[in-house]
Amino acid sequence: MPKASRPSARSLLVRFDKLSVAIGQLGASDLETRGALRADVMSLIERVPAQEARACVSLRLVAETLRTDRDRGDRQAALHRAASVLLGAVRGYLASPAAPDRLQLLEGPERSTIAIMRNLPESSPALKPRTSDLIGQPDRPPRSVVARADTLPPLSLPNDTDRALLGDFCDEAREYIESAEAALLVLERAPEDGESVQTVMRAFHSIKGTAGFLKLDGLVALAHHGESLLGERRRREGFAGRIAALSLRALDALSGAIKNLDASRDGARLAYPAGFLEVLRELEEIDAAPAGPAPVSAASRSAAPAVTARDAGTAHSARVRLDRLDALVDLVGELVVAHWMIAQDPASGRDHPELSRKVAHAGKLVRDLHDMSMGMRMVPLRGTCNKLVRLARDLAQRAGKDVDCRVEGEMTELDRNMVELVADPLMHMVRNAIDHGIETPDERTAAGKPAAGRLTLSATQVNGQVVIDLRDDGRGLQRDRILQRAEARGIVRPGDQLSDADVLDLIFAPGLSTADQVTDVSGRGVGMDVVRRNIQALHGRVDVQSAPGEGTTITLRVPLTLAITDGMLVRVGAERYIVPTTNVVVSFRPERGALFTVAGRGEMVRLRKDVLPLVRLHRLLGADGACEDPVSALLMVVGAAERRCALLVDSILGQQQVVAKPVTAGIGEVPGIAGAAILGDGRVGLILDVPQLFELARRAQPFLGTQAVA
Repeated sequence: MPKASRPSARSLLVRFDKLSVAIGQLGASDLETRGALRADVMSLIERVPAQEARACVSLRLVAETLRTDRDRGDRQAALHRAASVLLGAVRGYLASPAAPDRLQLLEGPERSTIAIMRNLPESSPALKPRTSDLIGQPDRPPRSVVARADTLPPLSLPNDTDRALLGDFCDEAREYIESAEAALLVLERAPEDGESVQTVMRAFHSIKGTAGFLKLDGLVALAHHGESLLGERRRREGFAGRIAALSLRALDALSGAIKNLDASRDGARLAYPAGFLEVLRELEEIDAAPAGPAPVSAASRSAAPAVTARDAGTAHSARVRLDRLDALVDLVGELVVAHWMIAQDPASGRDHPELSRKVAHAGKLVRDLHDMSMGMRMVPLRGTCNKLVRLARDLAQRAGKDVDCRVEGEMTELDRNMVELVADPLMHMVRNAIDHGIETPDERTAAGKPAAGRLTLSATQVNGQVVIDLRDDGRGLQRDRILQRAEARGIVRPGDQLSDADVLDLIFAPGLSTADQVTDVSGRGVGMDVVRRNIQALHGRVDVQSAPGEGTTITLRVPLTLAITDGMLVRVGAERYIVPTTNVVVSFRPERGALFTVAGRGEMVRLRKDVLPLVRLHRLLGADGACEDPVSALLMVVGAAERRCALLVDSILGQQQVVAKPVTAGIGEVPGIAGAAILGDGRVGLILDVPQLFELARRAQPFLGTQAVA
């Protein structure tokens, strides 16, 4: 062992000793300490030298014994003792690298630990060694499959595979691949970033260890060569060109294999994804070829494994099934409604001050519980942003363009269901920005711009909404070209006078595209149409700003969650409706002189300098007993995108947060209705879908399709 590494090696062995003692003394029911020790073991795995992958297999088995979401009853204490012995065996394995039979130090304690986990006698034939041949000899690279791809067995799992462990492996592998992909994209811009290098190598290393435990030889081989590619060869030849592209392809191949493994748990056929063996062959060819003599830079030489903030203070966490989390959020929502019903009951009013005080205190606790449960659904946009950066990189390379894609605010949180729903619109926006917006390097140079275009994705939280901006510094939207294509498709009539906002709004028209030819990226006129429809379905809006020659900014505004709706409760006849506050502009009672009728356009109302269409809500939704005179009722101005109108309602009952429930099950799609909610008195209130209300009103009042005239 080199002298420089002896102190770190000694400190590593000291950590093994402390952990072994702590696990041996761990109480069977002490879940908090168990979770903390599991986090320490997982942190220890990241500090094991890369050439000692076999030790990581045993350490992951130790971590499995410390899971807080599994209680093995009276076997738990014995399992802790077995894990302590196994941890000591791993210490001995690492402390004697030259011993010829050191593998035997691990296999016995491993079998004992697995026997307790599965409640089997140690003599059971099911306890065959769980070590793959590739991991069993860690000092020797995996068997080559160059020109012998058929010799690699088909992707399969042993009959005694622990399905729960396989699920955990798939979840963890996806997280490793996601972080590694983001780090590789950073390395393309900053090849000497030592922390990013360690992130990628740690991902390959960790996947290799657990894949070996599950006897997934192909994944072990691919991860091994991917780790080698980012190791000595990267230091000698630099991270560029073929190495960068092949590293990303290796992650894609691993991701495809993980996806197939996860699907096999539900009975899907198990096989390597397309292109897996080709990537493996290419990796082995590079691994077998002598590395180039390129000198090592000082920055690269000094890039040692750094202790990041996450390593120094690992946050303890536990995996929870999503259906259980959703059930918890639903129950808390029902609790909020139940408490509000109690608070509105006259029996808990002023005549009973003590009871009223207790109800108010319970209300505070219910609100805190509600906020905490909703926070559990929130996830950062980082994963989606990383995928978009990768998409921008690949599209730019295919188009022969140089694009610097930056992300700001990737830790902005959004409901996990919303994250999945905004990913598709963002993908279409990135594709259009690369294909239509950003010019080629020659065009940019001729225009006096830097050869590399810039694409910036930023996300922030503003007033209960998430605002996502996609900005490019390309050629901008061309007004004349958009109008020409819109006239050719009959979307507008020749000679129509349209404002700049109206022209920009045409890019969302179905079938409209300014591309000269259809490609596999764009040109069919469906991308931006999908963006608007999907965002409106989320009760959000899309705004566009563009300047010729300077670039385009597309802004998405979506609510933090669809599970909770903040709305204005209004009465229309005998019915009560909830209007989302994100759509409400203002409410007012008009004067008689502000009301008038325009021939061919219907009823209108003047508000300050604006003239707005008046929509009688009771006629659209069939509510009986509503007030017919706007002067005696109220007008609520609502907006969606660039359209606005004044809804006639009897009265406004107040503002309220409600738990939104779908109404489609057993009823079908109800035009103009986004969902339903249980109100404080136990009655049902319907949540209005403002964009759909515009579509309903358009049939009788076509002018609603245009922007209100000032």
